[in-house]
Amino acid sequence: MRVLIVTNHFWPENFRINDLALGLRARGHEITVYTGVPDYPEGRFYPGYGVWRRHAEEYEGIKVRRFPLIPRGKGRGRNLLLNYVSSCLMACLLVPLYCRDRYDVIFVFDTSPVTIGIPAIVMQQLRSIPMLFWVLDLWPESLAATGAIRSERLLGAVRRVVRFIYRRCDRILVSSRGFFENIKKVGGYTGEIEYFPNWVEPEYVEALPARDGDELPALPDGFRVMFAGNIGAAQDFETILRAAELIAENGDIHWVILGDGRRFEWVRKEVQRRGLGDQFHLLGCFPPEAMSRFFGEADVMLVTLKREPIFSLTIPGKVQSYMASGKPIIAALDGEGARLVDEAHCGLNCPAESPGQLAQCVLAMYRMSAGERDGMGSNALTYAQEHFDREKLFDRVERIMLEVTRASSS
Repeated sequence: MRVLIVTNHFWPENFRINDLALGLRARGHEITVYTGVPDYPEGRFYPGYGVWRRHAEEYEGIKVRRFPLIPRGKGRGRNLLLNYVSSCLMACLLVPLYCRDRYDVIFVFDTSPVTIGIPAIVMQQLRSIPMLFWVLDLWPESLAATGAIRSERLLGAVRRVVRFIYRRCDRILVSSRGFFENIKKVGGYTGEIEYFPNWVEPEYVEALPARDGDELPALPDGFRVMFAGNIGAAQDFETILRAAELIAENGDIHWVILGDGRRFEWVRKEVQRRGLGDQFHLLGCFPPEAMSRFFGEADVMLVTLKREPIFSLTIPGKVQSYMASGKPIIAALDGEGARLVDEAHCGLNCPAESPGQLAQCVLAMYRMSAGERDGMGSNALTYAQEHFDREKLFDRVERIMLEVTRASSS
């Protein structure tokens, strides 16, 4: 098949769509990626890229075509709005020019903003190509939950855009079963929806050797509670910090934080203000291939989300990666994510925004024997191998692509 992937982000940015594109290419499909100039997460263009620089290149046998945009800056307010508007406008204007080849199917990787679906629709309508849309984030609900938009009028306008996009999809895939009802009721979609969860990426299955000059920082001695990923509003670091305060007298418990995001500087200042510098360790970002080595040094992995209806429908992508590391999980969230940890018998749960209960979960895990924790970690790994295996899920998406392609041509 000749597949056009339309996405806001692609290599050298670190997103799961990179691995899917490589996986499909390895299976013999011809892949073209239409994406923006890379600027995430720093908010500025990567070295060697610019508005009109490197708009056509190749990555591991994959054609990459890039539309210009205004960089997101610090990811707030006017800068973020300009980034969203410019990327959508330029992507729509240039897609007929930059994507001239013949394609059998369009695959949309739906990370924020959802407007990435609009240039895909332009191609769909111009060339009569079937379109798959993989929903990883529900708009406008996530905008309201994070406070990015508070105006009901603007949220209503975004909702109409979402309905416009969904109704033109030949098939919608969802990363969480909790999305089904929302896509039907709010999105107005009446077609077929399929569950397509995040898979475990190769770097989390087997630890890769360290490269020259790629040594990991020394981790604190003691019991390590590890969080990896975005440090943003949705991840509810207020609760994590308060839980750390509640058990700060236990100097053997350490909170190890890997990642970056909009709230990194706020968290750093709060750690100092609250006197948590000895227990709370902000290590910053590292390449994906380093994650399995970090995870191997953890005693327990931590996932958190704020208490919002939208987040109760979501399974954070890090959960699958945590499971594949064979480590127990503490989940301070509601809904689908908590259900998954319960179903796999791989950790402890507490409600979102409950610092006292999170602190008790950490203490309970700390007081368990190593054998009990290892048993939970083993359950996590077994569940990940059964439900989130990369090749099984790539088989599934390949089958779906063939189905919509055949239906379109019949």
